[in-house]
Amino acid sequence: MKIVVLDGYSVNPGDLSWNEIEKLGDLTVYDRTSPESIVERIKDADIVLTNKVVLSDDVMSKSSKLRYIGVLATGFNVVDIEAARKRGIVVTNVPAYSTNSVVQMTFAHILNFTNRVAHYAKQNRNGKWSICDDFCYWDTPLNELAGKTLGVVGLGNIGYKVACLAHGFGMDVFAFTSKNSADLPDGIQKTTFEGLLATSDIITLHCPLSASTKEMINKYTIRKMKKGAILINTGRGPLVNENDVAEALNEGYLGGYGADVMCQEPPLKDNSIFTAPNSYITPHIAWATYEARVRLMNIVASNIKAFLDGMPVNLVS
Repeated sequence: MKIVVLDGYSVNPGDLSWNEIEKLGDLTVYDRTSPESIVERIKDADIVLTNKVVLSDDVMSKSSKLRYIGVLATGFNVVDIEAARKRGIVVTNVPAYSTNSVVQMTFAHILNFTNRVAHYAKQNRNGKWSICDDFCYWDTPLNELAGKTLGVVGLGNIGYKVACLAHGFGMDVFAFTSKNSADLPDGIQKTTFEGLLATSDIITLHCPLSASTKEMINKYTIRKMKKGAILINTGRGPLVNENDVAEALNEGYLGGYGADVMCQEPPLKDNSIFTAPNSYITPHIAWATYEARVRLMNIVASNIKAFLDGMPVNLVS
């Protein structure tokens, strides 16, 4: 059984082991794979593992031995699912492995705005506290989360846990979700998208990317928000129109934008979001804690074993 990993570096840059997967077949791991190299590298593979390398209908048509594609992530838009189904190729993903990590990053961004940790660390390096006449130094508003309103768009595993933690901070929590109101725990209230925009001090995006959610945050919906609201995006980059967000930040209408994802990754250096005030972008690392990656590797191995045993799990095909 020949197993090929097309882009293993981002998942395992060397601090983890491929041993559990290696036990299941003849394993070849490539750190990265260019589009031009895909067909050659998987031409004899029975099993292909990919994180962000695209496996198209054309690629599958030239891979006659391919029986299984394992996506090293939760999102599986890099695989042409219909083409795989047509060819009888099983496709699996890795759900819920990074929930805790992404929730943690969501609050890292939120707390950066309320407590200005990055700002004050920089001010201290510049000697501002050292020359202060008082025992403490601040030059920005500092705010508690308690009593503020959080709007959560999407109540999957991540959105739900963000909502519950926000409630623990003493926040009023509203959610735009397909779930029934009766199924929501105390402290989380269902609302419309427009209602969420109008009432939230902080809005955080955790919904899937689809035709209906693409650029759901744009110049029109931003104007329905409270002036000075904070927007957090640890979901998918294209949930927002980045140019519209940058413009709203530059105008001072949007109070801040904290994101771990972008519309194009890696992004262009001249993206307007980088130079907009109160914009803090982390490089798609919310998922990448050591613990989350250990879970991912273990689930990937379990997915392959289940497939080989004839009882595939975590199917997306």
